[in-house]
Amino acid sequence: MIKDSGARREFKTGAVRDVAEGEGRCDLLPLGILADRMKTPILAFIEDYVRYGDPCSLWFALDEFIGKMPEQWCSALLEVSKQYEEGAKKYSDRNWEKGIPVHCFIDSGVRHYLKWRRGDDDEPHDRAFIWNMLSA
Repeated sequence: MIKDSGARREFKTGAVRDVAEGEGRCDLLPLGILADRMKTPILAFIEDYVRYGDPCSLWFALDEFIGKMPEQWCSALLEVSKQYEEGAKKYSDRNWEKGIPVHCFIDSGVRHYLKWRRGDDDEPHDRAFIWNMLSA
């Protein structure tokens, strides 16, 4: 289940998302340095995407997170489709395609990744991380 604060931020494009104020700005963290400290290349790949804009970096991050075998991807995508379903109920179909700044996806995605690593189970942080990386 996707958490819902009930408060929304609306973008000029008409897209909406839950408010993020007070949650921190994970997109501003020094991800490359933290990747070394935390022994995870995922954050380094995300940092590369932020700095250089090469979408291959996000695919590398997802391969590292999901695995490289087709059956691993199939399982992950079936789970992530639930995120799309719940998002459509919360906002509208394809709301994310209307135009949300990339930093919002990176911010949310990194936050979900860190919560997943920490073991938080208040929502499916693994699938939320994947959804945000696919959307960026």
